[in-house]
Amino acid sequence: MRLSNLADYAVVTMTAAARHCGGGRVSASELAAETGLPAPTVQKVVSKLTAAGLLRSVRGAKGGLQLARPAAAITVADIVEAIEGPIALTACVDGSAPDCGIEQNCAVRPHWPVVNQALRGALADIPLTQLAQDIPQRELA
Repeated sequence: MRLSNLADYAVVTMTAAARHCGGGRVSASELAAETGLPAPTVQKVVSKLTAAGLLRSVRGAKGGLQLARPAAAITVADIVEAIEGPIALTACVDGSAPDCGIEQNCAVRPHWPVVNQALRGALADIPLTQLAQDIPQRELA
């Protein structure tokens, strides 16, 4: 499984936003500068994350973006689902593949929800606070 670029950028953007927790609000252009992502891409991601209730936008002189809830209460699963929709490895599970040629005889189809839930559970076990922590250089080697 591979995340779309937009889902990847959403995780990167939310991680940058989490580093501003307690330090006030941050603009989308600041997030773009910090992450190295193009500003239009960050705007698109921010729009989806705000619609999903993960970011809050405040207008005015002291306006900007902030996490809509504590970073510890936001998971990678929340972010991915805000961009991609429900986590499902196959289209037959979410009903978007009505023309599957083996649907009537597929013995695996009933098991996909278990697989999908395991994947979602693994992503839900990673809070945003974990991603926002600095990793010592010796651990990267």
